[in-house]
Amino acid sequence: MNRQQDLAPVPAASIGAWDHEADVVIAGYGVAGAAAAVEAARAGADVLVLERTGSWGGAAAMAGGFIYLGGGTAIQTACGFTDSVDNMATFLNAAMGPGADENRIADYCAGSVEHFDWLVDCDVPFKAEFFGEPGWEPMGDQGLMYSGGENSFPFNSIATPAPRGHIPQMSGKKQGEASAGYMLMKPLVDTATAAGARALYDVRVQRLIVESDGRVTGIQARHFGTETNIRARRGVVLATGSFAYNDAMVAQYAPRIAGRPAASIEQHDGQAIRMAQALGADLAHMDATEVAIFIDPQQLVRGILVNSRGQRFVAEDTYPGRVGQLTLYHQDNTAFLIIDGDAQEDAMASLSPQLMMRPPTWVCESIADLEQEMSLAPGCLQATVAAYNEAAARGEDPLLHKKPQWLKPIGSPVGAIDLRESTGGFTLGGLQTTLDSEVLHVSGEPIPGLYGAGRSTAGLAAWGYASGISLGDGSFYGRRAGRRAAKG
Repeated sequence: MNRQQDLAPVPAASIGAWDHEADVVIAGYGVAGAAAAVEAARAGADVLVLERTGSWGGAAAMAGGFIYLGGGTAIQTACGFTDSVDNMATFLNAAMGPGADENRIADYCAGSVEHFDWLVDCDVPFKAEFFGEPGWEPMGDQGLMYSGGENSFPFNSIATPAPRGHIPQMSGKKQGEASAGYMLMKPLVDTATAAGARALYDVRVQRLIVESDGRVTGIQARHFGTETNIRARRGVVLATGSFAYNDAMVAQYAPRIAGRPAASIEQHDGQAIRMAQALGADLAHMDATEVAIFIDPQQLVRGILVNSRGQRFVAEDTYPGRVGQLTLYHQDNTAFLIIDGDAQEDAMASLSPQLMMRPPTWVCESIADLEQEMSLAPGCLQATVAAYNEAAARGEDPLLHKKPQWLKPIGSPVGAIDLRESTGGFTLGGLQTTLDSEVLHVSGEPIPGLYGAGRSTAGLAAWGYASGISLGDGSFYGRRAGRRAAKG
């Protein structure tokens, strides 16, 4: 039996006996699955969560814990920032890239404050303190941070900057060892359990079980190697993550990140997407990816990033994910950070975990010598640095509008950090769903009894990103999926 046949839906009439039953069956116990479990159980449904590994958590438990929220949350207000639903939507419509769904963005923004309050009600802890340094995440337990370049060009000219990266508080946090994602997941799982949700671990979902009228009524899986049939009396929720670790799917849909997955886990193999596809489910944004660039933001803001022609192409103080996308897709994965000795020392002395600090690949006394060492076209880097230095001395960056606080002429000695092949990413595409998290058939109609949330679905992000979007829309629409599935 080939792999495609393995995905074919199973007729419910062929099931002789059910091994497990529940009103709502959820595949995946990451943030989307946990949020779905909480809401379905609170709605009075008997809930069973199927998890492939030996414990809850998924990618969310290992993430930095950012949840992208705004519109005037209690944390934003306590930290002295003013935001509104319209302002948040204006930013996201610009930042989430071409093809982003304006209706979904409007829906998410309108419910953002309530969603923050819901997380707090689920005992997710937040500290009302702002972290304003460049970085991938706060050094300590601060609860708010810019996480999408909101205060950088061009977004600071489109919408009023407001930090929206909300981070659960983790005491005794150790950079690179512990994650605030755990402090998001544990309260959600505890809340779901207290509401009556059950979990079954070491379960690999394989195929959907379907009634003769097309309604999804269960999941066929393997539990410790044994075929297991699980009945869903009201609905199935798919929340098993992206397809970043499915080599064949990445090669088909997002080949530029092939061989370089990042910020994902190996269980993100696209299984839920493929199971639903076998029923005719529609897909969206399958070619879209988030791309990280592996260098400390404290270094990035203090230098200038140039391409193979020695030209700048992005403001260095913007969201690193935007830098990564532009590097991979617009500059053929080629970038060099030009930084002088004083700036390098300042970066090393900054508030940074030092995890991605990079030493210079080349060091020279002059830009002309550096240009030659890097094998760049004669004069190109010299012209770029001369123009940058002349404007920086006036506190200006007319080309890319880096913020004045990071503008300083590049001196000597000067180095270049080779960032070729220094990107990695994860997929953003998945199942097309309604705002009620119903999985849509290619006909445009919802597939009865089937719901989806999280990275298994096409969420807010298309060809843009901000840290916290995945955990944000995963938990937000996970809740929708749980409530809708509980209704049957």
